[in-house]
Amino acid sequence: MAIKRLLIANRGEIALRIHRAAHEMGIETVAVHSTADADAMHVRLADQAVCIGPPAAKDSYLNVAAIISAAEITGADAIHPGYGFLSENAKFAEIVEAHGLIWIGPKPEHIRTMGDKIEAKRTAGALGLPLVPGSDGAVSDVEEAKAIAEAAGYPVIIKAASGGGGRGMKVCTSPDQLETLIQQAGSEAKAAFGDATVYIEKYLGNPRHIEFQIFGDGNGQAIHLGERDCSLQRRHQKVLEEAPSPVISAAERDRMGGVVAKAMADMGYRGAGTIEFLWENGEFYFIEMNTRLQVEHPVTEAITGVDLVREQIRIADGKPLSVKQDEIEFKGHAIECRINAEDPFTFAPSPGLVKSYHAAGGMHVRVDSGLYAGYKIPPYYDSMIAKLIVYGRTREGCIMRLRRALEEMVIDGVKTSIPLHQRLLNDPTFLDGGYTIKYLEEWLAKDA
Repeated sequence: MAIKRLLIANRGEIALRIHRAAHEMGIETVAVHSTADADAMHVRLADQAVCIGPPAAKDSYLNVAAIISAAEITGADAIHPGYGFLSENAKFAEIVEAHGLIWIGPKPEHIRTMGDKIEAKRTAGALGLPLVPGSDGAVSDVEEAKAIAEAAGYPVIIKAASGGGGRGMKVCTSPDQLETLIQQAGSEAKAAFGDATVYIEKYLGNPRHIEFQIFGDGNGQAIHLGERDCSLQRRHQKVLEEAPSPVISAAERDRMGGVVAKAMADMGYRGAGTIEFLWENGEFYFIEMNTRLQVEHPVTEAITGVDLVREQIRIADGKPLSVKQDEIEFKGHAIECRINAEDPFTFAPSPGLVKSYHAAGGMHVRVDSGLYAGYKIPPYYDSMIAKLIVYGRTREGCIMRLRRALEEMVIDGVKTSIPLHQRLLNDPTFLDGGYTIKYLEEWLAKDA
């Protein structure tokens, strides 16, 4: 069936992004929102809007019954989950499909497999993706853990099988620390995710975070759309992303892209996905797969010309991939700055009233944001309020354009991370592309 009305089970800039793609395809949209988001831009622009609960996410954007009810009362054909919230919840995907609605996302079984980090690693290995040396699965026996760590080589990292964001992760540098750190990581994981299961991997000293965008049609065809470099992170949260990576050659892109595309084809994967790797000394090591759209998807759109949200909707609607691998050309360079409502030095959240707002413009400048003058940024959700995406024919040209665009951005009334990005764009290590996943935190620590 052709999708005629799409419910967007999300908020903020990604809800607006999905709305725009849908309207360009002639599809009506339904916005769902909490009481705190009644005045949000995506709510104002959608064809229909339904309030699904109070401000707390658990009572609104995570309220499955309310979202399904909203879809039914508005006559929606499909649900797009965006990212975050319920986007990687296999049970929600199953419920959507059980109600006769189209789920704009991967098959529920693939969401479930890749959401369990141990199962994801096992599956990735079976599909031919290179793995970080370590345990094949959960580790509970200390002697077994010591043998695994010895084989991988110290230092090792103990990780929670469920969840992320740095919780349930401990770096171990010697055998005598191992038992204590396994217990600590398990306790943290249990408290944060309700699952104490941990596993062990070799700890890579100073890698980069490189991820590949993939798309599958669910019937054995898959393509890759190149890599993104997401190494500039603070507390495991990405701050700035660029495509292509300054350190990956075209030959490496073709080789590794071919490996990930084949793996997803063999898996029968459907829709958008991202395979994340640590990269060090020319080697890729699989860390996880995100079975959804990524925050940083616009940089891939900029260098390939492919509308990823449109592609998601088409594939969910049973259509084939709109492009073949040999039709994808990687042109130029793109950088995305995540602009957060927070103090650029202390990183304390800064919600509140936006007194005036002016988005940067000009050639190859894109702002994904739901902001407007008079909008009150609520304190209940993630602090990201805008994404500034800039494209240039070269990396140097892109950086020059991005500096100019950041100067133009006006968000008055709240503190934002714009000054941090402006400093970063003048940093010599960033300019020469030599940064790693540790670089930003070490750079910030110098000023602390």
